[in-house]
Formats: sequence, structure tokens, C-alpha cells
Amino acid sequence: MEPLPCPRARSRRRNTEERNSVTETKNETPEVTSRECALIAARAADEKKATDIMVQEVRELIGVTDYFVIATASNNRQVEAIVDEIEEAVRTQGRLKPLHREGTQDGTWSLLDYGSFVVHVFQPETRDYYRLEALWNDAPVVDLAKEAGLTEIEYSDRIAKMLGRK
Repeated sequence: MEPLPCPRARSRRRNTEERNSVTETKNETPEVTSRECALIAARAADEKKATDIMVQEVRELIGVTDYFVIATASNNRQVEAIVDEIEEAVRTQGRLKPLHREGTQDGTWSLLDYGSFVVHVFQPETRDYYRLEALWNDAPVVDLAKEAGLTEIEYSDRIAKMLGRK
């Protein structure tokens, strides 16, 4: 199954036909897939020194989105900086704006919902509490070194163990 193009992700519910159709004409720029947009978000998080960056393909498990991008920031200012960087990168490279942006008032967690992918940026304690990546542990994890060129990501012991890196 081909990943959903980002611009078609504006609807939370999609049928199989919509999910598989990709249209291109000579005058249009090729659409960026939801997977490519998730990788853009992962690279942007890395640019702002996020840790524990991972992309999970959850489409077969939850049906309302294709990918979760999850990252950790050390404090509330970094959470905001990472989210801003991701929003700008996806807007310029993926030509997409989030459908929804939310977060906690204390800055321990923030979310960008693009429909076809959702970005979560947590502070360490909040990420450890919710363990979002463990809720969907049957979801395939995208190899960020291979697909996004991210080879220097710092991982906590828990996430490294989950990814089989320890």
C-alpha cells in the first residue's frame, strides 16, 4: 500500500481509493507522501537537537493516520522550538500546514496534527509517563539512518532498548 500524499491528508477519514490515488500533471509539483513528510519532521526535530526521535508507521493499527513522529525535548522552550521548526519545514518542503496544534500549558508536550501524520514532542518525564511509542509497539519503526540520513540521534536507555540498539 502506497503512503498517502500529504495534501490529501486533510480529511481524518479516508477510503482505500483515496489513499491509493496519486495524481500528477506536467504543470503540478509532485505530491509529497505522508512518509516523506514524517521524515521531514524527523529531520527538523533533529536540527533543533531533539532526542529519542522515532517514526512509527501506525496506519494498519489505528486507521486515522499513517505515521507518528515522536521526539523528546529537554525543556519547554525546546519543545516550542522543535515544534516551530517542524511546522516550518513541513510547510516549506511538504507544502502542508497542520490541521491542529495543541499542547500543555506548562510546555511538557506539544502536538501537530497533519491528518496523515501526527507529531508529538515531549519532555522526558512526560514521554516516559505516556510511553506513546509502547502503546503502538506492533507498529513498524522507520529506519531514520537509512531513510532520513539521521545517524547521530541520541537515544535514552529505554528507547534504545526498544529499538534494539542496546
